[in-house]
Amino acid sequence: MKNLNLKQINKELRYKSPEQIIAWAIEIAKNPLVTTNFRPYEVAILYACKQVKKDIKVIWCDTGYNTVNTYAHANELIEGLNLNVFLYVPKQTAAYRDAIMGIPDIDDPMHKVFTNQVKLEPFNRAMKEHKPDVWFTNLRKGQTAFRDSIDIVSVGKEGLLKVSPFYYWSDVELDEYLNQHNLPNEFVYFDPTKVLENRECGLHS
Repeated sequence: MKNLNLKQINKELRYKSPEQIIAWAIEIAKNPLVTTNFRPYEVAILYACKQVKKDIKVIWCDTGYNTVNTYAHANELIEGLNLNVFLYVPKQTAAYRDAIMGIPDIDDPMHKVFTNQVKLEPFNRAMKEHKPDVWFTNLRKGQTAFRDSIDIVSVGKEGLLKVSPFYYWSDVELDEYLNQHNLPNEFVYFDPTKVLENRECGLHS
């Protein structure tokens, strides 16, 4: 994957549909997967991936701090789209962590420990167990400074190919996509590690 001409690939994929981009990546993948946290608009990447590869692995890293709405939305999508979900959760319960540290402020030294416990460790465990070569995400341009620096296709740690089929899409375009395919969305979502909306979550930087 490291030897791919990313500049040329991204140029060729720039105006392809999400499904066409996914199909291109699936063609060269041996062990693809898609990650989700069931935040707003996640249904788009899940639906698009399912159209190309019905049994694609879906990795859900649940922080344990999701809203009731998010859990209901997740259950609706898992059943409605018949997702092949592999669930990963922190090794500590939210109740235990609440008693020990709560949700640390971004300036608190414990915030790094908290982020590792609820997000990074479960994610790294999932990646170690499944060993993907292609990783589909719903990253989009304009979300964070880091995400503005990548493109539809980028290469991450250890040569992992990261593919973001909706990279150049706006919320309006995604709304149209969801309406076209009669897909539900949910906006009552909480990420305890981000604090600020434009802050990178830690998995991609």
